[in-house]
Amino acid sequence: MTELARDAEWQRLDPRMLLVHPIREVLRFLPVIVVVVLGSTAAGGEQWQLIGVGIPVALGLMRYLTTSFRISGGRIELRRGLLNRHVLSTPVDRVRTVDLTSSPIHRLLGLTKVQIGTGTASSSDEDRVDLDGLPLDRARALRAELLETSTADDELASAEATDTEVLAFDPAWLRYAPLTGSGVVIGAAALGAASQLLQSVGFWERFDLDNLDVPGVSLGVLVPLLVLAGLVVVSLLSVGGYAVSNWGFRLTRNRAAATWHLTRGLFTTRETTVDDERVAGVNLSEPLGLRLAGGARLSAIVTGLSSSQRGSATLVPPAPRAVVERVAVEVLDTSVPVAAPLVGHGPRAARRRWTRALLPVLGVAAAFVLVVVSGGPTWLLLGLLALPLAAFLARDRTRSLGHALLAGHLVARSGSLVRRRRILDVDHVIGWNLRATWLQRRAGLTTLVATTAGGNQAVVVLDVPEDEAVRVAHRALPQLVEQFRS
Repeated sequence: MTELARDAEWQRLDPRMLLVHPIREVLRFLPVIVVVVLGSTAAGGEQWQLIGVGIPVALGLMRYLTTSFRISGGRIELRRGLLNRHVLSTPVDRVRTVDLTSSPIHRLLGLTKVQIGTGTASSSDEDRVDLDGLPLDRARALRAELLETSTADDELASAEATDTEVLAFDPAWLRYAPLTGSGVVIGAAALGAASQLLQSVGFWERFDLDNLDVPGVSLGVLVPLLVLAGLVVVSLLSVGGYAVSNWGFRLTRNRAAATWHLTRGLFTTRETTVDDERVAGVNLSEPLGLRLAGGARLSAIVTGLSSSQRGSATLVPPAPRAVVERVAVEVLDTSVPVAAPLVGHGPRAARRRWTRALLPVLGVAAAFVLVVVSGGPTWLLLGLLALPLAAFLARDRTRSLGHALLAGHLVARSGSLVRRRRILDVDHVIGWNLRATWLQRRAGLTTLVATTAGGNQAVVVLDVPEDEAVRVAHRALPQLVEQFRS
């Protein structure tokens, strides 16, 4: 009997979650609890302290007692809530990914959180199929059942024995962490929190940059040193964030079970399994800083995966481009779409890149010059430095723009600050959209969009000549386009 057959009856999560839910609720209500404790201490009512802690603990217990799930009739059903009962039901055949996430307390108790990714886009936690938590072995068996990779424990063991390691974490990749947008965000968030802390103790009111005096160091030297120190701190924080998220990264492929399996995380570990049949292609992303350092990152285009679930499609974190390309070839089973040159979009598309990059900057620069001529501060002329930067951006965008139809795959590349090369298997294309603004129509250009089944993922070919867009769509899927050409 399979695990799915045994799950036909409503059942609760693991009883060990009784140790987790109350602690979570106490942490959620911690600011309120602190206020209650301080207020009751001042008023001499110690019993209110117990109530302030007891209510969150009771809510945690109720969360466990009112949550149950079952898998019956080809559907996953999750029931929760006491006064407002919420029942979520989704077909098993809509499962796209299964993530196992284990926080430190989950790992200590031998539990994990099962997050089931479907094609339903939702921003509400109430509409997500999350089973928090199950024993780790039970969760892995359930993952195999949901993705139809096993029908018995012995088959599961056999399938797991055939896993082939595609990629493993290399500590040298840490050097790419400060060059990604997420690394900068982590560092900036940490500095912002530190600034708020200093503000709360009145540091900035007492700080006077004009009267700042460090023996032996002039202000002209001190300020750059402080900026440099800030950059070092941001870099170290981004490296730490990268390590916490990706330490132990391991990507394996199980050809017998037709699945991809990814494990990563230092403190909170995450295991993601994706059905190979639902991997429609890859997205090779190169933020500007990462590209200049010879790095890139890779994610899978998974059919039916909503935007809120795309973190489950990560295949390679920021790493050397050669490593990323190797994994892309492994996923696509061909190297042609990864390395082959692309078709440019012609002078009209290039002209749009230049005008859109330069016109706003030229307008601002002209305004600065007028202000300076009218007697304004001359330092505003520094704004003219934006002109060569805009020209670099326009040139890079033009060079990045391209497309191709190679080895049964549609390839589209665009972007500068973040250059992306999207590769989609044409067998997963279910429709074409041709969109054009008024300015695009005047230039004889259009945007070709290849849509996939379910979810909201698509491959977009920007500013392609209209006849070329029709030709590509017809070559990829003649039977789909021919009915509109006749």
